[in-house]
Amino acid sequence: MNATDLEKLLVPSAITLCLILVLLFLRTLVFRLLHRYAQKTKTNIDDIVIKSLKGASLFWIIALALYVGFALLDIPPKYTVFIHKTIYVLLVSSITIALANLLSKVFRYYTEKSSVAIPSTGLANASIKGIILVIGGLLILNGLGISITPLLTALGVGGLAVALALQDTLANLFAGLHIMMERSVRVGDFIKLESGEQGYVTDITWRTTRIRMLPNNMVIIPNSKLSQSIITNYYLPEQRMSLLIPISVSYSSDPDHVERVLLEEVKNAIGEIPGLLAEPEPFVRFIPGFGESSLDFTLICQVKEFVDQYRAQHELRKRIFKRFQKEGIEIPFPHRTVYLREEKEWK
Repeated sequence: MNATDLEKLLVPSAITLCLILVLLFLRTLVFRLLHRYAQKTKTNIDDIVIKSLKGASLFWIIALALYVGFALLDIPPKYTVFIHKTIYVLLVSSITIALANLLSKVFRYYTEKSSVAIPSTGLANASIKGIILVIGGLLILNGLGISITPLLTALGVGGLAVALALQDTLANLFAGLHIMMERSVRVGDFIKLESGEQGYVTDITWRTTRIRMLPNNMVIIPNSKLSQSIITNYYLPEQRMSLLIPISVSYSSDPDHVERVLLEEVKNAIGEIPGLLAEPEPFVRFIPGFGESSLDFTLICQVKEFVDQYRAQHELRKRIFKRFQKEGIEIPFPHRTVYLREEKEWK
């Protein structure tokens, strides 16, 4: 290699290196200004955008510098085409990944902040990323000069064989989509299955739904099984629920006095017992009524959500028991009166 050839190689290399350093400096400056701006805003959407673009911008700088550097070199056309295609793949890949991550995070942000039709789940995020990545892959193939029509045809023909081989997997996938769109079960809901398991829905993936039970154990259910199960959702139509506490007193008690005492205790407990609500107003009903050895009442109040009922029942029962002792209201023990009939002897 003579001095002229060396100069032809060093000058573009130096320009490329200088361009990379300048672009990196500008990138650092721009993102620093963007971070300062994002800290002044109330929304987190700008932080999501900045974080998603920060990594991809490195690839864009490299691609631009390589494009300029190779443009200054005297390279045969057959190699130039290969270089341009490589840069194209680098750019499209980085943009696709950045866009997939950005849309997924923005989707999750808005679904957590508002009541849109589709809940934020692993399946929803995976679907968004999958669609963007597929589109990006098709653009890369098209840019490389590979016709995608035969590929789509082959996928259509092979799709039938794949569907037959993956019946259970596809059943779970479409069941998960159905659950997501119907919104009968959402992430964060407290549900109870007909088999007895109950807990919070933590995620709906492409194959399973995960439920965290109150003992902090995880129940993993295939989506197809969940869609066929009878489910009680304690968060629909709202989280607030009625709490019914049965209370029995002796037949010697005055029903009006008992009702007044119960209402006083539950109203005094509002604000002191976590999760116990003042509205709708608590009330007492003389139901079921006349028991075998007691007068049976039902105290009805409202709690904020399903798990609040345990603390509320615990505290209310203690308060009611102490108040009954103070008021002289007896909680009777079951008793029976047995009559013995003496049989006469037949002679």
